[in-house]
Amino acid sequence: MAELKFKTNIKCNGCIAKVAPVLDKEKNINKWKVDLNDPERTLVVEGEIKPEEVQKLLGQVGYKAEIK
Repeated sequence: MAELKFKTNIKCNGCIAKVAPVLDKEKNINKWKVDLNDPERTLVVEGEIKPEEVQKLLGQVGYKAEIK
């Protein structure tokens, strides 16, 4: 299982509530979390998914993810 890290523009729990449905629905993601205390709002994704797919999922709900 791979672990991917992204710098995001997710800013608050409301933002997390918007991305949660798309990330939770993705069967190739086993686990994910966003560190809101990190200035880069790091999203950590565990699973068998390509970085581009995670970026596309976040883009669908209006957020950006930059590979770290």
